[in-house]
Formats: sequence, C-alpha cells, structure tokens
Amino acid sequence: MIDINQLTWQTFKFSDLDKSLMYSILELRQKVFVVEQNCAYLDLDGLDQVASHVTCIQNNKIIAYARGLPPSKDSIYSTLGRILIAVEKRGAGLGRELVKRSIDNNLLEWPNRMIRISAQSYLIDFYKEFGFEVRGSEYLEDDIPHTQMIQTKQPTAKNLA
Repeated sequence: MIDINQLTWQTFKFSDLDKSLMYSILELRQKVFVVEQNCAYLDLDGLDQVASHVTCIQNNKIIAYARGLPPSKDSIYSTLGRILIAVEKRGAGLGRELVKRSIDNNLLEWPNRMIRISAQSYLIDFYKEFGFEVRGSEYLEDDIPHTQMIQTKQPTAKNLA
C-alpha cells in the first residue's frame, strides 16, 4: 500500500534536473530496462536533453518515471517512453497515475499532437484504457515483443477509475 500523501509528482526539463536527480533517473532505468529485463541496449540515446521527465518521488527516492519527447522533424506524434515503476512499488496503481500524468504533460507541451508509444506487447490492454490503439504488427525491440500504439482518443474518467 502506498500513502499518496507521501508522493511528490514533478515534471522536469533536462536543464532543470540536478546531477543527483538525473543519476537517480538513470539508475532506475538501468535497474528496470537493463538488469531486470536482461536487455543490453543504449539507454543514453541523446534524447534526454529534449525530453520532459515525469517523476514520482517517495522519501527522496524516484519510484516511477516516464519520458515525453517532442515530435521529430518528420513526425506528427509526440512520444512517451521509458515508462517504469520501481519493482518494489508495482501493483499499487502507480502505473495508471504515471501514464495519465505523462499524457497530460505531452498534451500540454505539444498540443494538438497525438501521442505514440512503443508498448511492450503484454501491456496493450493497459494502454487501450488511455485511448491508445494498435498500429502495425508486433516487432522485436531489444529482443522484447513491442507494438506501436497511437493515442487516438482521450481517456474517460470511467476508464481510469
């Protein structure tokens, strides 16, 4: 059980992240995406500098994180990625809150742009709750099945309750 009164949700631009916070973000991303998922990939991809970083902090420790990216030159979509919850905090509803806040941030930062995600395929139904629809076939990304999804409609309160 997580006491929501102990949580601090914040969104940062790269220039607003201090060294300690950025280190904590990178450490958690490595724990989840490299170690837990046993996936060797280049996490430092040069995109953090243009991203919005949505964080949830409890007791001075990052427990949830997502990265929002602006549309690239040849795309109409903003992007959400690096969505994660610390392993010891899963199952308490943080994922839904994180995705909701991340969507809100992307829509605020890049209005009138649909959002694209590269979802791990087992999470398709989860992301459908937020108005995302599958686009294309399943593919392997770092040896993990993924599916591209586009948010084509806004989630309703009923979906997120």
